[in-house]
Amino acid sequence: MKKFFLTTLCGSLLALTLHAQTYVADKTIALPGDGGYDYLSIDKVNNRLYVSHGTAVNVIDLETEQPIGVIADMKGVHGIAIDNKANRGFISDGRADAVVAFDLKTLKTIATIPVDAKGPDAIIYDPYTDRVFSFNGESNNSSVIDPNTLKQVGTVSLGGGPEFAVADGKGKIYNNLEDKNSVNVIDSKALKVVKNYSIAPAGGPTGIALDEANQRLFTVCRQNKGMSVVDAATGKVITTLPIGAGVDAVAYDPETKLIFCSNGDATTTIIKQQSANEYSVVQTLKTATRAKTLALDTRTHKIYLSVADYETGTRKVVPGTFRVLVFRQQ
Repeated sequence: MKKFFLTTLCGSLLALTLHAQTYVADKTIALPGDGGYDYLSIDKVNNRLYVSHGTAVNVIDLETEQPIGVIADMKGVHGIAIDNKANRGFISDGRADAVVAFDLKTLKTIATIPVDAKGPDAIIYDPYTDRVFSFNGESNNSSVIDPNTLKQVGTVSLGGGPEFAVADGKGKIYNNLEDKNSVNVIDSKALKVVKNYSIAPAGGPTGIALDEANQRLFTVCRQNKGMSVVDAATGKVITTLPIGAGVDAVAYDPETKLIFCSNGDATTTIIKQQSANEYSVVQTLKTATRAKTLALDTRTHKIYLSVADYETGTRKVVPGTFRVLVFRQQ
């Protein structure tokens, strides 16, 4: 009888825990403009969400969840990196082969920084070296920028086509190579790749996230529709879990131990981390077709995905449909 009671109690507690971590639609934030879209980024200090959008970046106040500004007049925006130390943000303008610096308080453009590479795409700020790294999809390298002098100060040869990257804050940057089915380990001070981890048979890695406490990388792949858990120290693939099709981004919440994989097939796969080596899919969240990039607000645990409607069978955005979808814990 006691055993039955304990089993029932444990099952009930597990069910309550999973229910508490179920995500539901919260609201939709309409944004002006009809261009394409890519990365989203959150400034935790100023509590703002940056949304790439064609030739501009839309800015949303996360307190009110209302748009408060636009950083415009670029040629083809991809990512946004935040450097609170210098009070500056940095936007990769892929079609201009440049990185655009702006003031985090006023949202005014400070400088356009040309890089000696083609197609800046992903971009991050590394606090360890106080440098900004753009990952250049058409040049297989990374341009390194000093956020204070606003000049390019170096280049890292990557050996393949880069996708998302994440810094550990201790001198290492992890970067997916989409065409090599591998993850680079970059020494951010020496500006060189020191290790390369194969994740085969997984293929086409895009987004990457880091669990700093357990030294686990989460890399999401399109070819096999999976999220691989990789030991950041050794490169060993611990497990791979099924996710949706057309994945782009992934985010990890260290408080709730949830991992979010945003897929182009109108789903976000939510994975629970039971321990460093144990994971399970706990929800397939319905989103919208082509809502494949996201940002996680670790303060509220909400996730934000950008999306627009397209004319049937084309890549042409239906005017007036660009928006950010907001999901919260139930």
